[in-house]
Amino acid sequence: MPHTTPRTSRWALMVHGGAPGRIVRFSDTEQRRRRTALNEALTVGAKILEAGGLSLDAIQAAVRVMEDAPDYNAGCGASLTHEGRAELDASIMDGSDRRAGVVAGLRHIKNPIELARAVMEHSEHVFLIGDGAEQFAAIHDITFVSPKYF
Repeated sequence: MPHTTPRTSRWALMVHGGAPGRIVRFSDTEQRRRRTALNEALTVGAKILEAGGLSLDAIQAAVRVMEDAPDYNAGCGASLTHEGRAELDASIMDGSDRRAGVVAGLRHIKNPIELARAVMEHSEHVFLIGDGAEQFAAIHDITFVSPKYF
């Protein structure tokens, strides 16, 4: 979905709703909610970029909108494992210096993108998983939620 920006803009922002994991025909109401979330993600990210903010901040903010939208299989709308649990992953990369942060197997983190960025910026590691990632999250004031949230 295009977001209107001035023609002099030197940036672009694109989001996508991912794949539902199976082919699904969404109702008109579900489609509207999904498009609203996508547009909100674009708007939030675009405002940061239009104000001269960092691309990492724009990306993190846009992804957070998607993680907070129950109609997407990220964050609160996570697809559950065979055991009926949410196990979330996220990654972020800064192309200017090739730093990256990756997290996986999270069961209690509300916004995995925030933890991925914290790993990138505050860890000697690139990839943290499971309990170790969540211990790192506790040290860096990342928001935890009950597994029922997902």
